[in-house]
Amino acid sequence: MQSEVRVKAYLVGDRLIVWDHRSASELYRKGFYGRPMSTGKPKGVDLDSPLILDLVEGLYLLETGWIEVYDQYTSRCIDVDELRSYACRRIEDFDLKYMVYKDLRGRGYVVSTGIKFGSDFAIYRYGPGIDHAPYLVQVKRGDYTIDSTDIVRAGRLATTVRKSFIVAIPRTEDGKISYLLFRWFKV
Repeated sequence: MQSEVRVKAYLVGDRLIVWDHRSASELYRKGFYGRPMSTGKPKGVDLDSPLILDLVEGLYLLETGWIEVYDQYTSRCIDVDELRSYACRRIEDFDLKYMVYKDLRGRGYVVSTGIKFGSDFAIYRYGPGIDHAPYLVQVKRGDYTIDSTDIVRAGRLATTVRKSFIVAIPRTEDGKISYLLFRWFKV
């Protein structure tokens, strides 16, 4: 999946920005990475604006060789270890979320932020603008105790937006991830 010419992304706060429109369009076209700065949902895969990446997908793209990351203010190159360390300081349970993101991408899904749905990720089979995300994923630690209120809250949210709710529980000791899928139905 490595690109011959790496796309330049600049770290700004909790985001990476690809300022070059052509590079932004290439990344988006290759796997629906990021979101265009100018619009909520692009019409098609060719962008005419910068692209915003979150830290999870930014680390993934840096690890896979698609992007190079630079500090926006100093133009200093940032490597994988430094970006991971930075992200771990900024985002709670970043390593667990990254494990799940990487696993889902490896399974061929298009993974985007699920923040607008109150979850960690929204999962698409084909991509935004092509299909609707059928799944919402919330990443939880192995020692997390889910109670009935959490289940009802997640169920109400997921059914309201016509999605299935998944709890992902990554295990750092062996790298395996358990996925619990909740489906609601009327009786």
